[in-house]
Amino acid sequence: MKEYNAESVRNIAFIGHGGSGKTSLSEIMLFTAGEINRIGNIAEGNTTSDYTPNEIEKQISISTSLLHLEWNNLKINMLDTPGYSDFLGDVKSALRVCDTAVVVLKSVEGVEVGTENSTRFANEFNLPMAVLINKVDNEHSNYKQTEQQAKDRLSSNAVLITFPVNEGLNFNSVVDVISMKAYQYGDAGSKKVSVTDIPGDLKQTAEAYRTELIEKVAETSEELMNKYFEEGTLSDEDLEAGIKTAIVKRNLTPVFTVSAIKGVGINNFLDFVSKYLPSPADRLGEELILKGNNNKVMVKPDANGETVMFIFKTISEQHVGELSLFKVFSGTTFAGLDLTNQTNEKTERLSQLSVLNGHNRTDVTKIYAGDLGAVVKLKDSHTNNTLSSKNLSVLVNPISFPGPVINAAIIPKAKGDEDKIATGLHTLHEEDPSFSVKFDPEISQTIISGQGELQLSLAVKRLKERYGVDVDMVEPKVPYREAIKGKVDDIEYKHKKQSGGRGQYGHVHFKMEPLPRGKGFEFVDAIVGGVVPGRFVPAIEKGVVETMQKGVISGNPVVDVRVTLFDGTYHTVDSDEMSFKLAAAQCFKKGMLEAKPCLLEPIYEVEVTVPEEFMGDVMGDISSRRGKILGMDSNGHFQIIKAQVPLAELYKYSSTLRSLTSGRGVHSRKFSHYEEVPKEVEQKIIDEYNKQREEGH
Repeated sequence: MKEYNAESVRNIAFIGHGGSGKTSLSEIMLFTAGEINRIGNIAEGNTTSDYTPNEIEKQISISTSLLHLEWNNLKINMLDTPGYSDFLGDVKSALRVCDTAVVVLKSVEGVEVGTENSTRFANEFNLPMAVLINKVDNEHSNYKQTEQQAKDRLSSNAVLITFPVNEGLNFNSVVDVISMKAYQYGDAGSKKVSVTDIPGDLKQTAEAYRTELIEKVAETSEELMNKYFEEGTLSDEDLEAGIKTAIVKRNLTPVFTVSAIKGVGINNFLDFVSKYLPSPADRLGEELILKGNNNKVMVKPDANGETVMFIFKTISEQHVGELSLFKVFSGTTFAGLDLTNQTNEKTERLSQLSVLNGHNRTDVTKIYAGDLGAVVKLKDSHTNNTLSSKNLSVLVNPISFPGPVINAAIIPKAKGDEDKIATGLHTLHEEDPSFSVKFDPEISQTIISGQGELQLSLAVKRLKERYGVDVDMVEPKVPYREAIKGKVDDIEYKHKKQSGGRGQYGHVHFKMEPLPRGKGFEFVDAIVGGVVPGRFVPAIEKGVVETMQKGVISGNPVVDVRVTLFDGTYHTVDSDEMSFKLAAAQCFKKGMLEAKPCLLEPIYEVEVTVPEEFMGDVMGDISSRRGKILGMDSNGHFQIIKAQVPLAELYKYSSTLRSLTSGRGVHSRKFSHYEEVPKEVEQKIIDEYNKQREEGH
């Protein structure tokens, strides 16, 4: 295997809505470059990048695949990312390590919601972008409309580099406005391309696009601008030199028209990638964080520098174990190299390194700065960890994965599977950190969280396939709270038991009152004159606290209450800690019921982003969920609705939102505060609790 330095590497990530053809594009590119000798196809389940049983069955990409090919003596690494919004975490990790985001659009549908979500991440990382308008061979193809949408909604700097000679079912030729030639492609799989002059009727169109390109490039520097004004154009040399600079500065987003299925336009794109898209060296390096003082340090992709590598993805494969996918930010990696994991201070020795095409691994001896690769069986290193040489303690800015928008509880179908489930869920989180798991002691449930229902149901399916454990996914219990609204000045309870021999005796008087929201619990000892000896007071407080944890009206913890112990009596022989603890527990329960008890529910702050045309439906739906609209904002042609909605009404909201907005709405949510439950809802919750208690006895 050849070795490549930073100048001869191109790292690109294909991003875009599901079904736009990212996997088919990577497949035809691998074939065109001679990496594979037959073109796989999604319907047959034999593509290089969608190789897992679930991807083959569902015919969608579920996780990012790392692929590579050689073109014009350069190595092009391609990251084929999922388009479905349940797997946005994988898109983000791919964009963190690539140098150009390649947005794939369908020529009929244009810019869709998945495109906008992933492009947002590309902008967050300040990445150069290119656009591929795919499926130009569709009979309803409309590349001009799609190009305009790319300009309006993705980048105002979008400029066509190739456009179709014959759009639609017979699409087999493109015009390239840099070389000002037409390229006719043979049948898919033939690898035949013939270069001809531009047909006469398209010369004017080509000239117009070329002028637009020259103007965009001229804008990148004063020198080019002056030349353009003086000569009315730019020389080929100036244009070629300026294109790369314009792309790096994000002043130019090149747009190409292609057909992945027919293989049309692919060579033009690959030539452009090798000639004009930035190498890691062109982007001048990365600002890393110095450990210890958090200062920033610029690290260049220099093969002779201190080694720094960053793990952006973990794949767990049977018979192989964990495979860590990494980018080398500086230096050179090789088997046997000792590095420090800067995230947990542990030393790791690298074992065999490889480059990937899907699950096909090719062993290599070295991987240089700027390049991507994989290593097996690291002991203590995970996604988002930085490994570097002892002489340079730095951290690569970690990927901040999108927060969860859906939760579900899981219940094992068989007893004794808990350990296997815990191991399985931990591995699934390693592979996709946007999927998380935690045990919530308050509701005694294991909660899995993620980006959508498909992601969670696939996690449950994988648990069964890999670990042989079956679980049910159910709605999580809502962590309600109990509180009081009234004040009671004197509640009394006497616990007295005679059973032959020593008895039990404890007698207390409480005062109870509500505290402001969020103040928790206060216990006041106001005993005067030793009517209850001081040694029993801690037991009395303990009896109250334990009862508060279990709840009184609905089995949920009691909050925001002050209990004052102000009187009582004791028996010199029969009184002990246990008697007073029991008396306190019963006295508290009695007081709760007299002090106008109420239920509180968690309220979440929800932010929903939707295209304008769906706003009415979405707001109506929020109101039907007892939600309160707090305000509106706009972002381009999107509306952002801010609302507060009870957690009890948010289960599976992401699925409802998708169906209300044809998959174009997204939302985020975070806990805000607790609020009183409306009376009719409260009664239902209490009745349900009492019913379960009766069934349980």
